Amino acid sequence: MSEIRVIEGSLSGAGRRFAVVASRFNGAVVERLVAGAVDCMRRHGVASEDILLVRVPGALEIPLALEELAAAGEVDGLVALGAVVRGETSHFDHVCAQASAGIVQVGLEHRLPVGFGLLTCETTAQAEERAGGKAGNKGWEAAMAALEMADLRARLRARD
Repeated sequence: MSEIRVIEGSLSGAGRRFAVVASRFNGAVVERLVAGAVDCMRRHGVASEDILLVRVPGALEIPLALEELAAAGEVDGLVALGAVVRGETSHFDHVCAQASAGIVQVGLEHRLPVGFGLLTCETTAQAEERAGGKAGNKGWEAAMAALEMADLRARLRARD
């Protein structure tokens, strides 16, 4: 393997701009995801003034806000945060599928990193575990993915 070239992204966010799109629905859980994402970015060199937090009503509104931010071309990466908890109807399945597809679509269409932090859980307890509980903080993890991919994207473009 030593004869092949390897390109990897680093977790340095210095000089980069990011936007976090967070839903207000299931707010207590999402606030912990936001705190994790912002903490991660700041600890990895992103200046506070280079982090924009955008609030949307729920998970289905996340993709539109991401789309607007991506189209403006003012950020190096995005982080999508929300929490959908299964209820008694099939509404959960539709919201999860459509929100997830929309989040992924924005990244692909704009060739822009989007950290995926949309929790899709069976119970509120599961969501809480993933928002700073025993399962870690998925907001932090989504921010790490956005940081690494923003750096990787820059490195891949620098090869040209």
